[in-house]
Amino acid sequence: MTATDQAPTATALLVGVDFGTPHFDHELNELAQLSLTAGLEPVFRMTCNRKAPDAAMFVGSGKAEEIKELALLHGASEVLFDQSLSPAQQRNLERHLGMPVNDRTMLILQIFAQRARSHEGKLQVELARLQYLSTRLVRRWSHLERQRGGIGNRGGPGETQIELDRRMIGESIKRTKERLSKVKRQRNTQRKQRQRNQVFNVSLVGYTNAGKSTLFNSLVKARAYAADQLFATLDTTTRQLYLPHDGGGGSHLSISDTVGFIRDLPHGLVDAFEATLQEATSADLLLHVVDASHPGYPEQIQQVMSVLKDIGADEVPQWLIFNKIDALPEERRPDFIQDQYLFDGLSIPRLFLSARSSLNLDSLRQRLLEHALKHEEERLTLLPAELPA
Repeated sequence: MTATDQAPTATALLVGVDFGTPHFDHELNELAQLSLTAGLEPVFRMTCNRKAPDAAMFVGSGKAEEIKELALLHGASEVLFDQSLSPAQQRNLERHLGMPVNDRTMLILQIFAQRARSHEGKLQVELARLQYLSTRLVRRWSHLERQRGGIGNRGGPGETQIELDRRMIGESIKRTKERLSKVKRQRNTQRKQRQRNQVFNVSLVGYTNAGKSTLFNSLVKARAYAADQLFATLDTTTRQLYLPHDGGGGSHLSISDTVGFIRDLPHGLVDAFEATLQEATSADLLLHVVDASHPGYPEQIQQVMSVLKDIGADEVPQWLIFNKIDALPEERRPDFIQDQYLFDGLSIPRLFLSARSSLNLDSLRQRLLEHALKHEEERLTLLPAELPA
């Protein structure tokens, strides 16, 4: 079972609808991990096929009746869909099923709200939450105001109904954006300072639970939170890494650990985390961490590449770091440390390692040192007018 911040306090029936899209998760494993992370125990999983979503209830009235019977049979307290639902579909399903209905977007928002620790992270989650609320009937979302607890926690003071209208939400969005803009300016100031100091900047990116924070801790001897769970890290952490030269001296690198990506990451969260994700767009090198032991890693790579393109970081040089190779069966473990990975017609450098057991970690450090030295040599060949201001 995936580790969670809290023991599950409610039960959920998981529903996935296959519309003929490639790589559909028939086992609903990722949705199950998300629900556990949010404090919900999956009690049954069901999938069905449709050519297109039903406008009224997403799955159609017949399938909705089947979901209702299964939820009662297995004692589910709410229903979770692996796709996003429109406000009307969600409202109609709740009326028909007689219980709360939530979708993947809502689940991810809830987890982000639980995990944000820094002032910036909380502001980013609040903005995404408010933007999501603005599309819904506000009376339904009082539980989003809770600071703790999963979706299933129905008791306590958070149960009080909150009277918000669209005007109030709009004002809250405006205030939150203003506060985030101030944080973004502070980040830009820090980033420009690193550029003036000519520090080589590296950002760790990748699918959630690929092992970014474990690799970050192993490289810089930090104590960033790392766990075998989805979205263990939300707040960007930056540390200095000193790599010694064989001939004496050494090079300083700046390394940032960023929020993990996931399939169908809500656009509101991508927009809200713009300030954090700027660390990736302004980096000199991206270390794209991949869980080599995950059977769906090619699709996860595709998802991360898609988000990188959305935020304008697809032109930043990157290496693929195939992590967790110690979790592979012996016959699937690579006989080499580095090769090239072909993606969308491009050949990307790939390194194999295990951050947890430090396997091949020294090779990564050596390659980072060589790359930083090469970058420094190229910088010194620039004319003074071409150097960054």
